[in-house]
Amino acid sequence: MSEPRIGKAFYDSSDYFEGGTDHLQDMESAFQRYRVSKVLEIHDPEPVDRVVDLGCGWGTFGFVLAPRVADVVGVDFSDKSIELCRRRLAAQPHENLSFLCADAGATGLDANSRDVVLSADLFEHLYPEDSEHVVAEAFRILKPGGRFSVWTPHRGHFLEHLKNNEILLKRDISHVDYKSLDRMTSMLRAAGFEIERAYYAESHLPGLRLVERALQGWIPLLRRRVAVLGRKPVTT
Repeated sequence: MSEPRIGKAFYDSSDYFEGGTDHLQDMESAFQRYRVSKVLEIHDPEPVDRVVDLGCGWGTFGFVLAPRVADVVGVDFSDKSIELCRRRLAAQPHENLSFLCADAGATGLDANSRDVVLSADLFEHLYPEDSEHVVAEAFRILKPGGRFSVWTPHRGHFLEHLKNNEILLKRDISHVDYKSLDRMTSMLRAAGFEIERAYYAESHLPGLRLVERALQGWIPLLRRRVAVLGRKPVTT
């Protein structure tokens, strides 16, 4: 029997944004510092840039980037996510930061209006057809020359194997479709993007990341994260 589809109702009715997420809500946690640093290594927006964060979750990148760019919109289809982000924004106001409850594949934002779209830890939560819609939407809302930055787990890493087989680690049922580096770059190219960067990144765990950094080029089990940067051509 197939598993029920994980969608908006799951995120709004479960404790996904509440239970066991201290490392994600705490901006000073080792994991969150690592995550922000590595995502901005893919592409660090300029002060004049208008940015969209697709699948904004807890609003992390909106709050990180608001003091550094022209404006940021965080988009998530979960009412619970957007409610959490707006509560945080009321407590930590930024005039150039806003949150929008919408599908990342159909945001309603103006075409050719944004300089940077980022998507950190979203694509593993998307079914194949939804992933294609999100990539197409990123292309649509970006200005010519704009960049799409993607960060997502690599299923082939040994920790993901352990989780998905529930060996020592608990499976995350919301991770419905992992993408390989090749698949991620293929989706972006099919939507019209040029690929500027595509690589594997190491874990945040100090000892492990040194081993991964040294050996991930040869051992797929040590490739922790997929990082891709696409650019919308100036003439399309």
